[in-house]
Amino acid sequence: MLYIIGLGLCDETDITVKGLEAIKSCERVYLEAYTSILMVPKEKLEKFYGKELIIADREMVESQSDEILLNANSLNIAFLVVGDPFGATTHTDLMIRARELNIPVTVIHNASIMNAIGACGLQLYNFGQTISIPFFTDTWKPDSFYDRIKENRDLGLHTLCLLDIKVKEQSIENLARGKKIYEPPRYMTINKAIEQLFEIEETRNQKVYTAESLAIGIARLGSSTDQQIKVGTLNQLLSQDFGSPLHSLVIVGSRVHILEIDFMRFFAIDKQSYNEIVKKDYDI
Repeated sequence: MLYIIGLGLCDETDITVKGLEAIKSCERVYLEAYTSILMVPKEKLEKFYGKELIIADREMVESQSDEILLNANSLNIAFLVVGDPFGATTHTDLMIRARELNIPVTVIHNASIMNAIGACGLQLYNFGQTISIPFFTDTWKPDSFYDRIKENRDLGLHTLCLLDIKVKEQSIENLARGKKIYEPPRYMTINKAIEQLFEIEETRNQKVYTAESLAIGIARLGSSTDQQIKVGTLNQLLSQDFGSPLHSLVIVGSRVHILEIDFMRFFAIDKQSYNEIVKKDYDI
């Protein structure tokens, strides 16, 4: 049996009882470590789960799935995913591969950014398409996410922006030379994401958002000690310090419910400024 198990958002105790029982029954336990991270080290997970964890990087999951699935017809194997198992398409690919090999698959769900984002005060059914904002380079600045934001705002819907992380990535030079030398991990901040949003906006004519658009910055969602949620304009959020990863950003839609307005007010960077924006942009 292949178990694909969601770990939740924060630490070792976020796992479900069902997930923990499945882990304890497994011969090998892999920890996916490139689409997201928990806020505790691997060693803390190993102590709590009572199992040694094998780090599964992008190369292993995408190119060496047979190694993960080895003997899964006769043994229990666990593949651990931060958040929920269906939060990244790579995990769907692994499931398809297992089923092609007639390996039974059991998915054990958990909380993810996709549902926990409601903690910011916006109602989940008022969100549109979720987008990912990648790190720009000097020669690569993909902007297809801009059109998704526009589609959401045309419908009045909020946009959850997932921010890029780079774990065990190679430089172009080392990749070209076949050198297994990896760059230090990088995690996109809310500030960097907003800078890139502004950069793309300057090249477009629609003006889907501006520096004065209402937005929400979220850091370390799910943490009981240092979760941060701040509401303000994109320009206000740009100057805020959100601390260590992981960060997410929400661009508030053009149609907002009064309960969302009241809830967000608790997180406003400047309540007077917030009230003025709400009156001007939403007539509330």
